[in-house]
Amino acid sequence: MNQSVTDGKRVEQFIPPEGVPITFAIAAIGTRFGAQFLDILFTSIIMFVCAMAILFTGVLPMTAEAMLMVLLGFLVQIPYYILSELIWNGRTLGKRITGIRVINMDGRRLTPHQVTARNLMKQVEIFAPMGLLASVGTQSAWENGLTCAWLLAVVIVPLANRRRQRLGDIIAGTLVVDNPRSVLLSDLALSAPAAASSQAEFEFLAEHLDVYGKYELQTLEDVLRDATKTSNHKEIEQIVRTITRRIRYEDTVKPGRELLFLNEFYRAQREHLESLKLFGTLRENKYHEHTRTP
Repeated sequence: MNQSVTDGKRVEQFIPPEGVPITFAIAAIGTRFGAQFLDILFTSIIMFVCAMAILFTGVLPMTAEAMLMVLLGFLVQIPYYILSELIWNGRTLGKRITGIRVINMDGRRLTPHQVTARNLMKQVEIFAPMGLLASVGTQSAWENGLTCAWLLAVVIVPLANRRRQRLGDIIAGTLVVDNPRSVLLSDLALSAPAAASSQAEFEFLAEHLDVYGKYELQTLEDVLRDATKTSNHKEIEQIVRTITRRIRYEDTVKPGRELLFLNEFYRAQREHLESLKLFGTLRENKYHEHTRTP
């Protein structure tokens, strides 16, 4: 994984299993703070509603109610963060609003283990110290000192870390990045070799085109627009091998026809995704994260 600075943003580039280099902008500290604030706001509302329901229904004994109130934060926050990031592929409601997401540092899909580890650490890093800080008046001087030292360390780690990882991210092997927004340009299919009016050399079935999403198509478009990459025959061959293996394309791509294959696959994939969009389905990426158009 390589890091650079572009337009004032820290950028990480790595090669996922598909073999096409992908670049991500590391999320700014302020954006992450905003997402965290929103998530705390949402979970606080949920906890308040649950607390009112427990108090006013009176279905539990007073001792059970008191114990449940103590555990309420843990019982709401843990499922909220873990389920949100599992269901929305690395995003909570706060992250969706601020346009950031969690990714796996090795380029693969986030695993339940990673999501669980980073969010359990969030309890240790953030919420437990916040609870101790709220009771600062009842603690001894050394307890207050330890609490402040721990909060200071939690703040310093992402600031001093070149990838802005908090302790939970370091342990889980994750990064928080700006959510890539795929924008397919309109003229690549027109400028590609072998004009669309001629008969296509390669035939792609729906089962081939049902694998990738808009984000992967944008990545392929970036490759086809980059003259340095299209002139690198070995890299183009590797990309073709990766795509054919991934989509289970059984026909042979003859030597020297790799670039043509990529252009025809790009056109077919784009038409397929645009036809899905007409029926209200947006396929953002290869993980088939479908959303309905409003």
